[in-house]
Amino acid sequence: MKNKLSKYFDVHKPVFWPATILIVVFITVTLIVGEPMEKIFADIQEGLSNYVGWFFVLVTNLFLIFCIVIGFSKLGKIKLGGKDAKPEFSRGSWFAMLFSAGMGIGIIFWGVAEPMNHFLSPPQDVESPREAASLAMQFSFLHWGLHAWGIYALVGLSLAFFAFSRKLPLTIRSVFYPILGDKIYGWIGDVIDVIAVLATLFGLATSLGLGVKQVNSGLTYLFDIPDTVTTQVLLIAGITLVATISVFSGIDKGVKNLSELNIRIGAIFLIFIIAVGPTLFIFDSYIQNLGNYIQNFFSMSFWTESYANEGEGGWQNGWTVFYWAWWISWSPFVGMFIARVSKGRTVKEFITGVLLVPTLLTFLWMTAFGGTGIWVQLNEIADIGPEIVANASTSLFVLLEQFPLTGIASGIGVILVINFFVTSSDSGSLVIDSITAGGKLDAPVGQRIFWAVSEGAVAAVLLVGGGLTALQTAAITTGLPFAFVLILMMFSLYKGLMKEHARNLAKDKETDFESYQEKLKSVLGKRSEKGTKKKEG
Repeated sequence: MKNKLSKYFDVHKPVFWPATILIVVFITVTLIVGEPMEKIFADIQEGLSNYVGWFFVLVTNLFLIFCIVIGFSKLGKIKLGGKDAKPEFSRGSWFAMLFSAGMGIGIIFWGVAEPMNHFLSPPQDVESPREAASLAMQFSFLHWGLHAWGIYALVGLSLAFFAFSRKLPLTIRSVFYPILGDKIYGWIGDVIDVIAVLATLFGLATSLGLGVKQVNSGLTYLFDIPDTVTTQVLLIAGITLVATISVFSGIDKGVKNLSELNIRIGAIFLIFIIAVGPTLFIFDSYIQNLGNYIQNFFSMSFWTESYANEGEGGWQNGWTVFYWAWWISWSPFVGMFIARVSKGRTVKEFITGVLLVPTLLTFLWMTAFGGTGIWVQLNEIADIGPEIVANASTSLFVLLEQFPLTGIASGIGVILVINFFVTSSDSGSLVIDSITAGGKLDAPVGQRIFWAVSEGAVAAVLLVGGGLTALQTAAITTGLPFAFVLILMMFSLYKGLMKEHARNLAKDKETDFESYQEKLKSVLGKRSEKGTKKKEG
């Protein structure tokens, strides 16, 4: 019986069982309490945002600055996996997997909705609609740009370094070895991994919940299927089933192939909107949006609404604070995933690739879709703003109605969201599976299925228990404790990289000395031969 069970499950019990019990308790309480949970979720979100919003703003900036300094310092030359390590994936495949895992569903859901929301309800005072449009794109870039990827880069680099260079298990606890030593194998390490599992699961559930709301809206538009919570729960069940099938293929086939397919479909979709939309405006505004983002980067990054008039604040709680918490709770998943595919990259290459490439692609997407939505509203081509603000999940399809081939484009949009849903779900299953299995990279398939089903179940329960508010609350609540884990992670990574740098210097000196000895022997040998020949002559 034990052998049969181990065929499907190979768990690290001190992490697997506490995490599982806490998740089951959450699901049970939410279902038992029922409708009042929506009010409870709203109160929790408001309370946390009001009292710790400043903390999320501070640490998110800190994580980004740390990554940039590390990447472009003397530590940037360190290669993940040792000097002889070679990348397992081409740069193209690597970028595709980074982008699919890191943003995916999110930019499709918010790509139109967020800029439109900021345009109609500007976060700061503006004097004209065109100024509101510029500000809307700046804040959209802020939320989806370098800060998000700075968080992912910190976690991904830490995991990749300690797993590949120090040969420790690929799990969150391993990152703290320079600080905790062998204590990472005790209860402290177990607590760290349990927090990571919960943060990952609820971060994933937030994305999956947003994704399924958008799929439902697309199907309602295309086939008049009811846009209800019941439909969304059924969709989660169906798409989760597809994700569990993909899980069997693992990361080298299933996840890699799906990620590349997503990029291809996404590229076609992006080219389509650029071609049929205001092409020149998209390219012009992309350049201007980048310039505005760079110019106002620090003022936006550290803005906390502290000087807002009494009763006027609160915008940041629903947007910036939510995003920073979401990215932090999402970071164990994305970080571990990009760590697994980044062996053989140097620290500088890793930081540069993770920060710049997905960010620039995301900005182009936001400009093409969100910017086009603003263009439609700004030029009074159609009054799409109120409908988008009322229901963010319909935003993409409302925009596509303004252009040719609406039905085909909407169908592609639904397929893209479903594909990203599946990619996120099976990638997340692999990651959580690794953490709860004690860092094993190839744990039994049964565990992956269990976690894929759990992710879908939590997403469904959150939708039943409070919709979008519940999803946002889950992200903020789990992001807060994990933010402290990331702070310790910075110190641990720095300590580990410094030791690695010192070792590399010692090895280089040793190699140089050996090379010098060889050259010296060679020179002395040649002189000795010449001397012998002269004597013989």
